[in-house]
Amino acid sequence: MEVAGNQIRVQSIVQDGKVVVPPQYVQPPETRPQRNVEKRNNNYIPTPPVIDLSNVNFVHEQLERACQEWGAFHVINHGVPVELLDEMRRVSRSFFENCSMDQKLSYACDPNSPASEGYGSRMLVASNDNVLDWRDYYDHTILYPFPAETHPSGPTFRPITVKELLDRKVVAEYSDRMNALAEKLLGLISESLGRSSSCIKDVVGEFYQNITVSYYPPCPQPELTLGLQSHSDFGAITLLIQDDVGGLEVSKDGEWIFVNPLCDAIFVILADQTEIITNGQYKSAQHRAITNAKHARLSVATFHDPAKTKTISPAFDPPKYRPVMYGDYVSSWYTTGPEGKRNMDALVL
Repeated sequence: MEVAGNQIRVQSIVQDGKVVVPPQYVQPPETRPQRNVEKRNNNYIPTPPVIDLSNVNFVHEQLERACQEWGAFHVINHGVPVELLDEMRRVSRSFFENCSMDQKLSYACDPNSPASEGYGSRMLVASNDNVLDWRDYYDHTILYPFPAETHPSGPTFRPITVKELLDRKVVAEYSDRMNALAEKLLGLISESLGRSSSCIKDVVGEFYQNITVSYYPPCPQPELTLGLQSHSDFGAITLLIQDDVGGLEVSKDGEWIFVNPLCDAIFVILADQTEIITNGQYKSAQHRAITNAKHARLSVATFHDPAKTKTISPAFDPPKYRPVMYGDYVSSWYTTGPEGKRNMDALVL
């Protein structure tokens, strides 16, 4: 089994032929997923809405309802070429399935830092990460507007072959498109609240963009594990694509709702800072990832966050949340753990 900085990669566990999940990955009974396929396929159970961004006459009304009731939704006709979404999935999967473990470990993240870039498995600091997620990931942060050395096609990525350079140009274009779409969506969401399109973005400031590719290997005992524990994202807005395997679930009215993959759609997840800025009118979405025994699953999440020095506070009166410096909020999230939305609950006045 491959180990880097005392971090075991989940893919290595599967490649070693384990038929029993190691104990550090076993969830307590109260957080284990429910395997009810019949319920998942029940047409009467609500699912996150699909919003057509080209439908300008109804988009604000649909966004208002989706942000109030779900905090998450699909968007179609979003302006990002479907071919680029497919290429991003291909490039991402290639890293995990076509590179040797030694090649992947050359990009290993700092095992002592909970938010470092690179290839890793552990999300939280070790002392508070009692149950591990059945997931490996590759993480990269980009500042907008970015200098050339931090761009996904820039020199810090050390392109070696023509194929590698072309793959990184795919990531660079994807990054640019996601940044533009995130700005557009925050503008539309601001307008749906009766404010100017710049309302939320003015509070957030320049984006710090983080692209995280998550790879969930097949799990021999999926009923005992989670690919990613229940949490809400701590930034402003997250844009996610996934493959056709599926595994993302969103919490609504105390129930976990399976998010069916839509290959041409982008799944939008409102994050905690947007809930603060909208003064709780729109909620960040609590979500998690489940595993399965037969197929590896891939998702690409693109996070758009404020600067760590930015103070976030409600844009509406009377405020229901106390102001918070974003860097302090992130530190709390990583050191105490998300446990649903408890970090948000701590800010309620």
